[in-house]
Amino acid sequence: MTPAELLTAARGLLEKPAIAPGGWPRMVALLTRQALERSLSEFWEARPATAGLSQCSRKSQLACLPFYIDVRVAREAAYVWAALSDACHYHAYELAPTVGELTGWLNAVAGLTQSMRDKVPGSSSHGRLRSE
Repeated sequence: MTPAELLTAARGLLEKPAIAPGGWPRMVALLTRQALERSLSEFWEARPATAGLSQCSRKSQLACLPFYIDVRVAREAAYVWAALSDACHYHAYELAPTVGELTGWLNAVAGLTQSMRDKVPGSSSHGRLRSE
């Protein structure tokens, strides 16, 4: 699935949680995290010089990201990925993420996905040059 399809599925589940009673908050978090991870993979695979990074751990990918994209965007990506990773794991002593948290993470990942797509060489977004 593409990042957009994963985000659409997450939003659908967020809007109609009755589809999966009980575990839906973590399912939304997981779909959102998968969208971010897929965006990262696509970002790295778009350049021959960085294609190998898509095979590295997510922490390694996120550590390298500030060298290829705006530092603020890279920090946000690392923060959101960590928050989503934590939300995906069930802890008996913690509450599931709230609708507000999930909505915020969904919106953040949608923005991050667009920011990474805009930095891909040859992308047609915003009329940029191919030689970026």
